[in-house]
Amino acid sequence: MKAELWRVKKLGDRPRHSWKEAAVRWCKEKRHKHDIDKDIQKLRWLDPYLGEQMLDEIDIDLIDEIVEAKLDEGVADPTVNRYLSLIRAILRRAARRWRWLDHVPMIELLPEKERVRWLTREEAERLCQALPVHYALPARFALATGLRQSNVLQLCWNQVDLERQCAWIHAGQSKTKAAIAVALNADAMAVLEACRGQHADRVFTRDGQPFNNVWHRTWAKALAEAGIEDFRWHDMRHTWASWHVMAGTPLHELMELGGWKTYRMVLRYAHLSADHLKGAASRIEAPTAPAPSSPPRSGRPQLRLVK
Repeated sequence: MKAELWRVKKLGDRPRHSWKEAAVRWCKEKRHKHDIDKDIQKLRWLDPYLGEQMLDEIDIDLIDEIVEAKLDEGVADPTVNRYLSLIRAILRRAARRWRWLDHVPMIELLPEKERVRWLTREEAERLCQALPVHYALPARFALATGLRQSNVLQLCWNQVDLERQCAWIHAGQSKTKAAIAVALNADAMAVLEACRGQHADRVFTRDGQPFNNVWHRTWAKALAEAGIEDFRWHDMRHTWASWHVMAGTPLHELMELGGWKTYRMVLRYAHLSADHLKGAASRIEAPTAPAPSSPPRSGRPQLRLVK
């Protein structure tokens, strides 16, 4: 240890650190993250590949090996990207905050396809009917407002104005770090009325207590009972947006309703309605559009009446 400190002081050498050291420090510093358990789960999976590696030994070849191993499990590209994002975040923190690394390898995420999975109204009703009431209420509220799961389950009564029929998500609670104003339609108001009096603070509760975890088993069971496949909670937001577009809501209004920062995020729903293109298509119409004449039938002589 003394020799190492001497090299740091006299020669400017940095002590080398292992991935395991970095992972432990990451978990300590990020222990207040709401999804730290997911980080820990990923780190356990990564341990056979990175656990004994020094940080400066982690290179692109090793990252590629991890990608191949994860893909061999049959997972989708977005799942692989979540592991890559965690590795990249830890290495960047080791370089920029802890000064344990001189440089971070260039870790590129796999290209992801835009996913827009939505339900018909009949499918959505089947799903809500299959859920227990205390789960069905937040699900119906999500379908009516388009709010993300965390914003729904953590909604407090002091964020709701029943008279003005609106709610708001504080900037610190929003994924985009910007406050969101939520207009409440009749469906959302009906849900809130059903929840009144159950808890002094939280809107949505289970057995009188706020939700403190995500209900994967209950969700999976309800999907199976409703005959619905490949549908996540976040797809409720896609469903809400898709219903809006098909009902004629302009994309710029949808962008504001959903709290999106960029127009690109709502363009993925544009294909669900061609109404915004009808005006453009009509610009080249003939002033008086005659009915198209039928072409002559081939293979038969054309007769002409001669008087």
